[in-house]
Amino acid sequence: MNDVKPKLSLRQRLRTGETVIGSWINSGSPIIAELMAACGFDFLCVDVEHSAVDLPEVQQIFQAIRSGRPECAAMVRLHGVDYAFVKRYLDAGACGVVAPLVRTREEAALLVEAAKYPPEGLRSVGFCRANTYGLRLADEYARANNETLVVVQIEHIEAVRNIDAILSVAGIDAAFIGPYDLTASMGISADFDHPDYLGARDAILNACQRHNVTPGIHVVSPDPAEVKARVDEGFHFIAYSLDITMIATACTEGLASLRLDQNLLTRD
Repeated sequence: MNDVKPKLSLRQRLRTGETVIGSWINSGSPIIAELMAACGFDFLCVDVEHSAVDLPEVQQIFQAIRSGRPECAAMVRLHGVDYAFVKRYLDAGACGVVAPLVRTREEAALLVEAAKYPPEGLRSVGFCRANTYGLRLADEYARANNETLVVVQIEHIEAVRNIDAILSVAGIDAAFIGPYDLTASMGISADFDHPDYLGARDAILNACQRHNVTPGIHVVSPDPAEVKARVDEGFHFIAYSLDITMIATACTEGLASLRLDQNLLTRD
């Protein structure tokens, strides 16, 4: 919930050049979200694009994140650029929004318009969780435009071609690379060593530097070494894996080890 804040918001931390590490919530579980927040992530982003969660469930997950650790920023990955849903997730307490598959300057402008209160946008004002159901309406209105993080997801080759136009939109704070969809749009699905993908990634990173926009990327595999490599390259907004992948990895690797030990014991 937005009534308890760290000294600097996630957006403000990124604007100072800090690197932040978060993760994705796809399970829809408030328990997992609460636990992951308590583990110390800088942000947790609830994925409503690829999961089965709806707005009431997202609000419960936001509450769980705050319970786990108030300093952990609760974010949402939208199903698209939709004015009605952007403002409702922000009203539910999102500290920021990630819009998938943004390919044009016009789509980026619509996102900012939906996320910002006038005069910077068209977000409407109403009693909601973000302003403690009206108890902090004035404070929230004064704070929100300066602290709400607005992120475009660059995950199509068309977006790479339009990257300067997209990042020229005032109010876009970060550009977040979606590796799987980006490579799929290039006909090289999941080939993250392909020179065309590496070239596209560099083009996005360089454009972020030109437009003073924070570069971000999703490191899907729970591999700290890969995260460190991306940070060394200049990425400052990192999503470290996702809840379901981390659970699956721990289960499969643990079971494989146990079964190997069992086979060794059987042979003895």
